[in-house]
Amino acid sequence: MSAPPGEDLVHQWESEQARLRLQVVQEDTEDWQRSPHFSGLERVGGVDLSFIKGDEVNACAQLVVLSYPDLEVLYEDSQMVTLTAPYMAGFLAFRETPFLLEALQRLERNQPKLLPQVVFVDGNGLFHYREFGLACHLGVLSGLPCVGVAKNLLQVQGVHKSEQHQSQALRSSDNSCKPVYVSVGHQISLNTAVRLTHSCCRYRVPEPIRQADHRSREYLRTQMQIHDTKK
Repeated sequence: MSAPPGEDLVHQWESEQARLRLQVVQEDTEDWQRSPHFSGLERVGGVDLSFIKGDEVNACAQLVVLSYPDLEVLYEDSQMVTLTAPYMAGFLAFRETPFLLEALQRLERNQPKLLPQVVFVDGNGLFHYREFGLACHLGVLSGLPCVGVAKNLLQVQGVHKSEQHQSQALRSSDNSCKPVYVSVGHQISLNTAVRLTHSCCRYRVPEPIRQADHRSREYLRTQMQIHDTKK
């Protein structure tokens, strides 16, 4: 296992989160966000990192862009990456954001017309220990609207697993009885983030995140097969 970050690095990360937190916009900034049916929204993105079992360093950084409202894949980018920052709860963004941001920047350089108008992130946004999760971090640095969607409840801000939390969680699809937890990342209101998440769900997890997760795992399997063949 990787060594935990030192005290100086933790303080540096906390300071960086506090600085960037001031740039988070919790309101709708785009015309399509204010439309009851999201008129004008044509491309939704999803990002994820998948790891090789037992390996905390090597991962596949995945970006997908889907059409909206059909949710068909328009673009995908799978890259093997080597994580250098240590893992610590509450600081996941410092491990993952650089690679997800690179994928978005690569798309903007090579095929700008396919750049997503909003990005779904597998993780939390403002619902975070210091109100600055992965979705906020990626949103502020990319300048794109971002929505955080987590599969597990982060017990912060006085929220605990209870009947009350079940009434506040989003049951995203008729095909799933398990909730997801939606929070603002950047440049979107919570109400719009919840509506958009629901409209992008065929199953429990929003399709952009589901496709990113599926394709990153498939890419990892392919890479492992190639590696085994070369042995």
